[in-house]
Amino acid sequence: MSDERNSVAEETTSDSICCGNGEHDRRSHHSDKVKSSLINRLNRIEGQVRGIKGLIEKDTYCDDVLNQIAAVQSALNGVGKLLLEHHLKSCVIERIQEGDTEVVAELLTTVNKLMK
Repeated sequence: MSDERNSVAEETTSDSICCGNGEHDRRSHHSDKVKSSLINRLNRIEGQVRGIKGLIEKDTYCDDVLNQIAAVQSALNGVGKLLLEHHLKSCVIERIQEGDTEVVAELLTTVNKLMK
């Protein structure tokens, strides 16, 4: 997975344009490769969550279920880290270069939410 992460990181810096101006029309513009990687990761996570539901339905030992929950949380954190990296390398830099320093406060709020 580390190779996939490095591949996505390289892709985010070279082939994508990020946030547009204006709070209501801001969008990420991920390259097809980045979007595909994120969607694949989220599909795997979705499958893991369905698996956890099945474990609970089968009355699986709690410790085993909790370990699966930890794995899902870790996988979601990985997706969040990739998105944060992309955001920093594109959107944040772009907005700062345009003189929009409010992006720093926005970023700090987002990081605080991720770290809860």
